[in-house]
Amino acid sequence: MILGVDGDDALVQQLEASGLWCGVAIERLATAPFGDPLLFRVHGYRLALRQSEAARVRVRETGA
Repeated sequence: MILGVDGDDALVQQLEASGLWCGVAIERLATAPFGDPLLFRVHGYRLALRQSEAARVRVRETGA
């Protein structure tokens, strides 16, 4: 579950416009061979983020 997105710049606005806001369920699906990008499922679609972008998103792990 997403707890928030850190910062107040254009990247934060872009991440929030992509559906990353408080209370939303997010699932990590895959990692590229060299660690970048990361693939997530959010709102029923797949979203690829660089590690530096994903690091701005605060999450809490929930039980499966």
